[in-house]
Amino acid sequence: MARYKITVEYDGTNLVGWQKQDIGQSAQGYLEQALYDFSGVQTDIYAAGRTDAGVHAIGQVAHFDLDTKMDLYHLREAFNAKLRDVNAPVCVVEIELVPDTFHARFCAKKRGYIYRILNRRARSVLYQNRVWHVNFPLDVQKMQKAATYLLGYHDFSAFRGAGCQAKSPFKTLDRLDIEKRGDEIIFTVEAKSFLYHQVRNMVGTLKMVGDNHLKPEDVKTILEGKLRKDAGVTAPACGLYFNKVEY
Repeated sequence: MARYKITVEYDGTNLVGWQKQDIGQSAQGYLEQALYDFSGVQTDIYAAGRTDAGVHAIGQVAHFDLDTKMDLYHLREAFNAKLRDVNAPVCVVEIELVPDTFHARFCAKKRGYIYRILNRRARSVLYQNRVWHVNFPLDVQKMQKAATYLLGYHDFSAFRGAGCQAKSPFKTLDRLDIEKRGDEIIFTVEAKSFLYHQVRNMVGTLKMVGDNHLKPEDVKTILEGKLRKDAGVTAPACGLYFNKVEY
């Protein structure tokens, strides 16, 4: 038995997310079907983290098992050939053999996301479904100050989406950087794990600081209050990218 680790990129615009659903296409579904089409093996592919409908991935990591070892180059090429055949918005970027003790989800020590806001008056025809377009100025310095209140170990109930299945609302946020790059505002977020919609809810709240609907200090009050209704909107899925996994 051989275990393979794959790094995957996908455009989530028309996907129901990573996980297979009864209706709609998923990244997992495309990959498992491609594997079956070239190998004849029906097997589950396990990811480091689920992504929602509309969320993209640059560095999603997953693993699967096969009875025999295959040449890694040709295995990657076979995956991508089958994915191209069906115009899947998914590709396998890297592939490697790993010990059978490796698990894409349970061995992960840190996960990283980026969120992109296009902050200019004109919409973008090139980045449609790739960014959250906010067409009025945002104060990045205020957003950066507000973000400091979210770092560390906290009860993130105020930023927890409805339907979250996590046993505890307590998480440790290791990184939340906000950087202005031309017309874009880039959020870089890292933690071992996240609550459902946590990143998008934090971004939506920080955007409200940037447009002066909230003061930076309000984010601390919201965090301590633990009520979802007090926090900001859920940022659109289109601006979110699963960026990396550290093991």
